[in-house]
Amino acid sequence: MRAPRLFLCILIATAALPRAATAQQDADVDHGVVLEVGAAGEGGIHGGGWSFGPNLAVEVTPIEEWLEIEFGVSALLTNGPTELSSDLVFKKPFRLSSTAELMIGLGPTVSRVVSGTGEGSSHGIEVVFDFMFWPHQYSGWYLEPSWSRTSRGDQTIGLTGGILFGLH
Repeated sequence: MRAPRLFLCILIATAALPRAATAQQDADVDHGVVLEVGAAGEGGIHGGGWSFGPNLAVEVTPIEEWLEIEFGVSALLTNGPTELSSDLVFKKPFRLSSTAELMIGLGPTVSRVVSGTGEGSSHGIEVVFDFMFWPHQYSGWYLEPSWSRTSRGDQTIGLTGGILFGLH
């Protein structure tokens, strides 16, 4: 359970940083590229345990206010197998306030169990709701609940969260 504690510490540290700009300046900044660093958790809807691990994602904005594309990678660890997963999610952004966004997305996911029982690959589809909060001009935090279904028929729910770094 080290990942949830680390995630909580990162969120508190980000919130405690001194403010770099006013909310109006934050709203005017367009982040062409966003780096997401955090933790992920996933559990089966119809049984199975939960797995947790690190997550890294890069998000680009090809069409401002219409399309954001995120590529993410996670290493999910349990007492048994280790699973590496990646996704490519196409998201529609909605601005909630000058410092908050909601993005609704859909995209393919690929996962591979690399150790333990059940080694092998699967693919599927994922739906995400990405909440981004920008209390600072170039940094913030995010929470991303998700639902996925794999080619094997497994359905999972997940939660990813961490810190954001906005780049031009």
